[in-house]
Amino acid sequence: MPTAIAVTSADLVLPPTDSHTPTAALLHPPDAQPLEAALADMQVLVEQNGYVIALYPASLPTAHERRLHTVRSVLESDRIALLKLDLPPLGVSVLARQLRQLSVCDFSAGVVASAARLLSHYIWAGALLNSVTRLDRVPVGLTSHAKSWVPRTQFGVVASPGPQLVRIGHGELTGPQFATRLMVARGQLQSEWVHTALAPGWQVRGIEETALPADSPRWWGTSRLIEFVAFLADISVVYQLVSSVRREVCTWCGIELIGDRCGFCSAPLAPVGNRTHSTGALGEGTPMHQGP
Repeated sequence: MPTAIAVTSADLVLPPTDSHTPTAALLHPPDAQPLEAALADMQVLVEQNGYVIALYPASLPTAHERRLHTVRSVLESDRIALLKLDLPPLGVSVLARQLRQLSVCDFSAGVVASAARLLSHYIWAGALLNSVTRLDRVPVGLTSHAKSWVPRTQFGVVASPGPQLVRIGHGELTGPQFATRLMVARGQLQSEWVHTALAPGWQVRGIEETALPADSPRWWGTSRLIEFVAFLADISVVYQLVSSVRREVCTWCGIELIGDRCGFCSAPLAPVGNRTHSTGALGEGTPMHQGP
């Protein structure tokens, strides 16, 4: 059965790429669902799918994040992964769809969960903004702040995988050096710059339009924006990328992983000489240590 992928907002669920891509489960905030209902829903997800991988942005309200950890703690389940992401909202939705695609491949839940960190390095997430005066996710110099007050000034910004900021007409954003597709979500900004300048400059292979996530204006500091994400769209390429990484076994919870950190218990991969198998319960994003 495919591992369940869950998100914290319905607008983070992009349309499936094909009939095989499953949808994502929705984890409601505390003010929209009582704790008892949230526990019941998660229990059903675990029973039906075996494992649940929940993705949420680092900008998620504290109460909602606390709810996620409370549900996992009360259920005492080592089959629930909570992955906190530094990506902008549209980047989170793109990554969630990639994991949804991987969930029906022949990967274990641990590999799918830890693949999130790997794939995030291949996601170029940015936005076209009319102002950077309230942007606190990317370093902004005093000159850029001052230019924000000049009428009709626009800025191209990349937040991931590394920060970039240019004033449109006075510089270019460096793009990925591999084939990508571009996801675009329009806010209250009228411009064709993403289509006429960014896309050709980054040599993207196709553009996909979607609705702007509700949290994007808060993340970017303005509602006058166009958010964009360049990503690996070919699932066969994504599959080969994940397959190429050596698989290990987490010494805390015993689940399979790739990379240097477990996606389920967040434990770092132990040095080769110190790897012994043990089964641990999950804490709130950290491994539970045994007593002295």
